[in-house]
Amino acid sequence: MCDGHRDVVKENHISEPRINDRIRVPEVRLVGPNGEQVGIVRIEQALTLAQEADLDLVEVAPQARPPVCKLMDFGKFKYESDMKAREARRNQAHTVLKEIRLRLKIDPHDYGTKKGHVERFLKAGDKVKVMIMFRGREQSRPEMGYRLLQRMAADVADLGYIESNPKQDGRNMIMVIGPHKKKAEAKAEQRKRRSDEDEVPGAPAADGEKPLENSEQA
Repeated sequence: MCDGHRDVVKENHISEPRINDRIRVPEVRLVGPNGEQVGIVRIEQALTLAQEADLDLVEVAPQARPPVCKLMDFGKFKYESDMKAREARRNQAHTVLKEIRLRLKIDPHDYGTKKGHVERFLKAGDKVKVMIMFRGREQSRPEMGYRLLQRMAADVADLGYIESNPKQDGRNMIMVIGPHKKKAEAKAEQRKRRSDEDEVPGAPAADGEKPLENSEQA
């Protein structure tokens, strides 16, 4: 394999933008370090300008004709980009699918308890799978299960919405309720609420401080 072909293969495996001498085109559309448009210049001139400014020539739009290059401190740019990506991963909170199980003939007290759990899960930014388990002849009355699930969705409508409509799955009927607030937003609000309560002596604990099981059975 000739040296030129080896270089092409090597560059195809590099995900970072091409910089300085790795930019092998006759001319580029040059952007200055502060975003100013310099215009189309020969690659030799662009490299000279980068060297004089003690900066790197970075290809930012390789698909353009000619490619767009910018004068920048590539090491600093890469470091700041890595820090932003790391911060984004740290702040990212994955939504969890909780599960609540109901019986078709649930008494009012148990229903209120289950609804309370659904509300807590939604406040925390989690999705909730509400499942009705049919027994025996109850399977012939799916409309009753549908009405119960719709009732639950209506009771928590200020916190969540029906993401997946009720559907029968064997002996069960399942509905998924999604939170209006994203997980990260819910956590930030919870931290703020706890911080505010810490400033008030004797304030009660915030909702959701006690861990709940992922699955609740009637």
